[in-house]
Amino acid sequence: METVATVKGQIVIPAPLRHKLGIKKGTKFHVYEENGKIVLEPIDFERLLDSLQGILKGTNALQELMAERALDREREDAKFAPRVR
Repeated sequence: METVATVKGQIVIPAPLRHKLGIKKGTKFHVYEENGKIVLEPIDFERLLDSLQGILKGTNALQELMAERALDREREDAKFAPRVR
């Protein structure tokens, strides 16, 4: 599979890879260079939160973190929403 970078450096991840890896709109990535290659690593916040749930059990921190994450998603969606003229 091949993709092309835009003037802004944006690329499209081919659909078969997006489906295989469960990449959806709003998926965040850790981006780094390794041995001359660009590596995009999806960040799975839900799995990360699941792993922290035992630590946060009995506190409101988990609910606060989930609410903050929802606000982050809304802000990101608003950035890319079509503008009404």
